[in-house]
Amino acid sequence: MDFSNMADDFFLNLNLETTMRLPGTRETVLHFFESLQKEFPSMASFHRRGEGEHCLEADREAGAYRWAEVHSRRLCAGHFNPPNVEEAMRLHNWLLEHSVYYLGIGGLDIEALDVMFGFNLDYTGNRDQIVADALLCGSPLGTMLTDDVRPVEFEPSVTFALDEGCYLQARLSVETRCNSYQVRTAQYDDEPISVYFTVRRYPTPENTIDAAESFRRQCQIGQDYVGRLVIPDIVRPIAEAIATAQ
Repeated sequence: MDFSNMADDFFLNLNLETTMRLPGTRETVLHFFESLQKEFPSMASFHRRGEGEHCLEADREAGAYRWAEVHSRRLCAGHFNPPNVEEAMRLHNWLLEHSVYYLGIGGLDIEALDVMFGFNLDYTGNRDQIVADALLCGSPLGTMLTDDVRPVEFEPSVTFALDEGCYLQARLSVETRCNSYQVRTAQYDDEPISVYFTVRRYPTPENTIDAAESFRRQCQIGQDYVGRLVIPDIVRPIAEAIATAQ
């Protein structure tokens, strides 16, 4: 399935958390990002966001771009509006392969590995109402919504285990970026409704995480769930509710 056509924006993010602090010397950080920039030439904007936080990214105004960040105990990256999932995975595969050599990230040091599939749906209005109309209609919770009741900060989230030991988990969440002030004044900003589906892997007591292999497996799981459930049961109903409201 081509996820890029399912919402106004699609993105695939990687988040790797470490137990030990990552190296942050000038030489190490620059050498790592210079090698990354050679592989992906459009990533030419380098800056420091805070203490121990460095970022390399392409032009965000282009609408489709890659980004990568190194924090004190976290390596994260994303491809916003990639042409397909395989192209988005290319950045993450490069990072996981080369972070071993440039940053010293090994299996023993990995605390958790996240792969997140994200979708943005643009709507200027009561985004909580849109999500409630799309996801609560006909459900027991939906009976709470009457003509004189308006949802405020309706952002459902659920996490579930995909194995018996709870070392492989998935989380579905919806973010509306709406609040009671906007609902009360009917002054809504241009923020989108975001749907996130994250597959997280923790190391087991018996085995450390093979980052590259786990990433491939987590992507397979994410694509399966997104294609079978998230798109038809979450993203598409929200998109239809937006179309009906406009």
